[in-house]
Amino acid sequence: MKFPIATGKKKQKPAVLLVDDERPLLEVFEAALEPHFELTLAGSAREAEFILHKRTFQVVVADHLMPGGSGMNFMVRTRDEYPHMQRVMVTGYMKPEMLMRCVNEAALFRYLLKPVSLPELVKVVHDAVKAHEASVAAVAK
Repeated sequence: MKFPIATGKKKQKPAVLLVDDERPLLEVFEAALEPHFELTLAGSAREAEFILHKRTFQVVVADHLMPGGSGMNFMVRTRDEYPHMQRVMVTGYMKPEMLMRCVNEAALFRYLLKPVSLPELVKVVHDAVKAHEASVAAVAK
């Protein structure tokens, strides 16, 4: 009987950036996602952009409306600078025309309406990681 050889390396968790100005909501999302992903938290779009210049992420989850910079504008900029990184927007606004504009302009992977179901958040981020891997693999071919 053969046993796999232990390499001593753990599989690294996918890197996810969470952006929201509401600290309690950020902490709830962190608690739900932390067992599955390596998380970095940002309290504003500006802080998130600074972080993005220091490391790469497979997925960014950002709130739609934040003081000091809209999540929508932030997502559009990340689409241009980091095309493989998947974007998930969280919003409390349900105007269909606004949601479609966000999806199209920011090339969102998904949007989630508040209040966000935590199991749905975890599933969407897992799916976004798979989409990131597929996007990177397609370019590598």
